[in-house]
Amino acid sequence: MNPPPRSLPARGTAGFTILEVAMAVAVLALVFISAVTAFQSAFLQLDSARNLSTAAAILHTELEKERMLPWATVSDVNYAPAIDSGFTRSPLLAGRFTLTRTVTTVAGHGGLMVQITLNVRWRGYDGRQLARTVTTYYAQGGLNAYYLSPS
Repeated sequence: MNPPPRSLPARGTAGFTILEVAMAVAVLALVFISAVTAFQSAFLQLDSARNLSTAAAILHTELEKERMLPWATVSDVNYAPAIDSGFTRSPLLAGRFTLTRTVTTVAGHGGLMVQITLNVRWRGYDGRQLARTVTTYYAQGGLNAYYLSPS
């Protein structure tokens, strides 16, 4: 005996309606927009972290160079530091960072101590101007010689 013939499903019970498809597309668009926003934020954070690390390395390198300079050069307010060639050699970093230096004579020390402030500036991924600064003190003959020498 032959099986009974299959009947077709009633109209409207199979497939998706236009409204269901539109809702699915809207949910997928929301997920996609959220992912793009998250990626942009992640790239901004990654760029900021990389630049802060590079700026700290530039400052540390300059501090070490200045530590080795003679007093006449260190105390000279016209001395202009240059970013080390190890940083400017990279095409991604060349010209992106600027290094400035400010020297102030510390009062009450007979002109034998200066405060040195180094400042590195750069433009971030989002176009904002960013900076990192470090301040140190330098005494003629070194801080130990200054504080340990008899007055």
